[in-house]
Amino acid sequence: MSKITKEDIEKIRQFVEKEFPHDPALQQVHISRKIIAREAELEGMSFLEYIRSQRKKQEESLQK
Repeated sequence: MSKITKEDIEKIRQFVEKEFPHDPALQQVHISRKIIAREAELEGMSFLEYIRSQRKKQEESLQK
């Protein structure tokens, strides 16, 4: 799994805080979504492909 850097997270956080300055709950949702999108990009997948792959990994680990 590709690692997103602390610098990436900080850039995302700053961008989202500017986009939604008075709504911390909405900021958290968008920060999370953008982090997942960045992880998908680093893995060479689309957002949905990445979500599905993570879900599949989780299901496989629960079956063991």
